[in-house]
Amino acid sequence: MGEQKNTQEPDLNQLRKVRREKLAQLQQEGKNPFEIMKYDVTCHSADIKERFGELEGREVSVAGRVMSKRVMGKASFCNIQDLKGNIQVYVARDSIGEEAYKDFKKFDIGDIAGIRGEVFRTKTGEISVHASSVTLLSKSLQVLPEKFHGLKDTDIRYRQRYVDLIMNPEVKDTFIKRSRIIKCIRDYLDGQGFMEVETPMLVPNAGGAAARPFDTHYNALDEDVHLRISLELYLKRLIVGGLERVYEIGRVFRNEGVDTRHNPEFTLMELYQAYTDYEGMMDLAENLYRHVAKEVTGSLQLPYNGQIIDLEQPFARMTMTEAVKKYSGVDFDAVADDEEAKAIAKERHIEYEDRHKKGDILNLFFDEYVEENLVQPTFIMDHPVEISPLAKRKPSNPNYTERFELFITGREMANAFSELNDPIDQRGRFEAQEELKRLGDEEANSVDEDFLNALEIGMPPTGGIGIGIDRMVMLMTDSYAIRDVLLFPTMKPLDK
Repeated sequence: MGEQKNTQEPDLNQLRKVRREKLAQLQQEGKNPFEIMKYDVTCHSADIKERFGELEGREVSVAGRVMSKRVMGKASFCNIQDLKGNIQVYVARDSIGEEAYKDFKKFDIGDIAGIRGEVFRTKTGEISVHASSVTLLSKSLQVLPEKFHGLKDTDIRYRQRYVDLIMNPEVKDTFIKRSRIIKCIRDYLDGQGFMEVETPMLVPNAGGAAARPFDTHYNALDEDVHLRISLELYLKRLIVGGLERVYEIGRVFRNEGVDTRHNPEFTLMELYQAYTDYEGMMDLAENLYRHVAKEVTGSLQLPYNGQIIDLEQPFARMTMTEAVKKYSGVDFDAVADDEEAKAIAKERHIEYEDRHKKGDILNLFFDEYVEENLVQPTFIMDHPVEISPLAKRKPSNPNYTERFELFITGREMANAFSELNDPIDQRGRFEAQEELKRLGDEEANSVDEDFLNALEIGMPPTGGIGIGIDRMVMLMTDSYAIRDVLLFPTMKPLDK
């Protein structure tokens, strides 16, 4: 038996057809809304509500999307949504004229309208605008999701973010906060004497991180190039050039999978400061997080996924070996060599590759046992040299480096080094990375001769840090998935 169609459900194709017919009629009458070039807006909805005392009885001009409409003979109500919220509009035939009122009655939900009129309060106490003129500024030819059910399907929300922003006010609030977060970061760093710069996105050598790059071809030079995976190597060249404190906020691209924490293109902030080290970067990261949280959320106690993240207390500090010992019971300081590390990994069912050394195994243990436990802000310091090709070795133990990662909510939020400025050591690290690449590691770095030349010119002792903007926004807006803080996240094509 065939499936019966629900007769109560409107035919969307028919509704769209009616909207197109309305547009054609308007155009025939010389009232084409798409020919209107501009509309003077004097107030947003929230401004009217906040300043009602001074605006009552005065004329204002607002514009936005019609989200509801109630027609009642000679007088009607509609609700207009703009950037800052929504406001009720009272539309009376005697106030706007018979012809204009007839046109208004044909407005559809989703149309964009301009309203001019006096601010007043209705008998029920709602602040409203009494329209003296109503102008159709744009005709909506599609149908918005049904008001009470809204737009809930996350796949459609991410693909059609423009509809998501219209239907879900909390989504708009997230992206307004994202913009404020980035501005706060800039304000803080500018106040600390940092200079914002821009570096290339198309690069001959994609270095500065462990990641597989996207590849493309530059036709004019007949040269294969990569999209950058990091901002590091060019910013360090500027430290060599004497700029001392530089930062960049920009997109980087990593050819990897998509999940709740990863998107192949994301926003990174990296900064480099001459004459300091990773201790200085820890202080900067802690202060920056507190400054942004206070400015954007008004609090240092952030609700996240049912927990409270406390940014007020000093951030915890542990070495990677201390953290692994605490959560796995294995003391890597007592592990003699690579073979013993592999034997312990085998006992614990930790998968590793033949090329892995003791430091790599330590990092695998950290991923398996530690990361998810670091909910409150924690600096994990002193990473093994095998996984830190751009960081200075610790003078007291050259098997480890002066590097830290900041973890909050079980996620890496920042990565920082006392930057390696020894060109001879750096060449040896690059060559070790080249060997890893030869053995099949697609995320290994390559030798960058121009960067090595810059180090030979001479780079002062330097601290550097990278902070993932998207993950910071997730924390500040209580968003669990990275797609919730990206306006247009990467999505699989629908035809696949």
